[in-house]
Amino acid sequence: MRIGYMRPYQDDLDYKQQTSLLQSIPCDTIIVEDHALAKRRTNLTHMMENLKPGDTIIVSKLFALADSTRHLVELLEMVDAKKAAIYSIMEGINTSQSEGYLFSSVVRHLVDFQSDVISEKTKRGLFEAKQKGNNPGRPRKTDENIKKAIMMYESKKYSLAEIKDQTGISKTTLYRYLEN
Repeated sequence: MRIGYMRPYQDDLDYKQQTSLLQSIPCDTIIVEDHALAKRRTNLTHMMENLKPGDTIIVSKLFALADSTRHLVELLEMVDAKKAAIYSIMEGINTSQSEGYLFSSVVRHLVDFQSDVISEKTKRGLFEAKQKGNNPGRPRKTDENIKKAIMMYESKKYSLAEIKDQTGISKTTLYRYLEN
């Protein structure tokens, strides 16, 4: 049985990208998780418990299936123990094929996967911060301080240390504004 699996993530909250990719592979059933939370993916748990020998889980990319490298390894071990397989369309990984992978390909995919995990967590955190009204990142310096620092610098009467002490503008920030 070919089992498609999807879950929402920041770049595909409406499943459009995943749906498009999964439609390219005929699936007997598609399981859709209604949230991305790692701890409560009950549909994934249910799917893993009910895998039969010869079944193949089809995902758009590994990140749709697992939340971390450790989680991916756990899922791969479970799938292998049940004599089933995983096919990831984007990475072109099909664990049912006996040819295997070159070690460099496996490492590259794991690095890409870990990068996707970090990127997703960062995007989710930024999105949640914006929803709460927080503006992420370093606070901007006031325009008054910038103007004062530039005037002090151009007067050539002050050292960079004195400019920083009086305005709070670092040498790097001052030079960045001077270049513009």
